[in-house]
Amino acid sequence: MRILVTGSAGHLGDGLVREFRRDGHDVTGLDVLPSATTDVVASVTDRDAVRAAMSGIDAVVHSATLHKPHISSHSRADFIDVNLTGTLVPLEEAVAAGVSRFVFLSSTSAFGRALRPALGEPAAWVTEQVVPIPRNIYGATKVAAEDLCELIARDHGMPVVVLRASRFFPEDDDEADRREGFHPLNLKVNELLYRRVDLADLVEVCRLALERAPALGFGRYIVSATTPFSQTEVVAVRRDLPAVVARRYPHFPEIYAERGWRMLDGIGRVYVNEAARRDLGWEPRFTFGHALERLAAGQDPRSDLALSIGAKGYHEGSHGVYTTR
Repeated sequence: MRILVTGSAGHLGDGLVREFRRDGHDVTGLDVLPSATTDVVASVTDRDAVRAAMSGIDAVVHSATLHKPHISSHSRADFIDVNLTGTLVPLEEAVAAGVSRFVFLSSTSAFGRALRPALGEPAAWVTEQVVPIPRNIYGATKVAAEDLCELIARDHGMPVVVLRASRFFPEDDDEADRREGFHPLNLKVNELLYRRVDLADLVEVCRLALERAPALGFGRYIVSATTPFSQTEVVAVRRDLPAVVARRYPHFPEIYAERGWRMLDGIGRVYVNEAARRDLGWEPRFTFGHALERLAAGQDPRSDLALSIGAKGYHEGSHGVYTTR
């Protein structure tokens, strides 16, 4: 299959190009930044460049975007340009080129304020039925771009799958209290319980989405490591997360103590990937339980793919969370 990957210089795009080529596909990477996995250096808003790159393409994975950390360095107009026009252009050019399937990478940030229950309320149990309430321009443009995907799929019959990805970046957390209160890897392993996905699992679900898209027509899915919690525990995980985790994983306190790690006191949300597992046949490997097994064996809990790609930052020459022009 001939696949166009946009955002090919980013964390996910890099992984997609590497793995798809390893699978034997003919892959074209497109990004505004040059890289080893980028064949076409151009913006996704450049219709002529996108049209040329789309020639002969069978499938598209559209991961190019301005991310949440860009809010500090880019205007709302920039977000509308890249995240909306930069999604409409590939969609329309894919239709014109007769592309057979299109996967769009959205974000669980689209849910926004729906993820923040009031003090004393249970943790939010987040499925695809939760209505997004964007809290910033990033979330607003992701929701709008998802709607463009659905519109194009319905109007033109091109199969489109939207994947709302949870956190997968390797950089430090963008919230100061978390950066200061936890070792970076400690926090990322904690997040596998409720709001993180390993890069290798994210690449795998993109692969499956491409396979299943023609049968689905259109679909919108939460993509996060499988939580060990049930909906009956939304009160308990908000009030005393360590106790709930210890019941599931009796050896976790010992494994954490050896590293000087700690568990979050409580969480306000749990992402549920049941629909993606059911419809796409996806089974994430890098779960919290798997991370504990690797830690106990003296291994890094992250996938080889995530480790090999490492931190990229959000601007050329930047490897941090925050970005500057």
